[in-house]
Amino acid sequence: MGQVRRAEARAREIFPLAQQVEPTPWVGLRSYLSGMRPVIGPATGHSGLWFAFGHAHHGLTLGHVTDRLVSEMITEDTPCVDPTPFHVDRFRA
Repeated sequence: MGQVRRAEARAREIFPLAQQVEPTPWVGLRSYLSGMRPVIGPATGHSGLWFAFGHAHHGLTLGHVTDRLVSEMITEDTPCVDPTPFHVDRFRA
């Protein structure tokens, strides 16, 4: 909680933030997918629906490359990385 309080104090020096909505910030474990890999790619059986979730603690860090990968897949450009390990079908038995 010390880190959260220091970050909030610094943010309030920079931005005109309103009062906190919740009296106590949430802290706890974050869920993650098996293998610590997000689901990125088309939703099987749902034309036009794309997934990009499950980044666990790395969503802000990996968001930009996920955006690039999804956009390359949608536009059928050569993907910047192999999307196969991130496909939702990896969970099918």
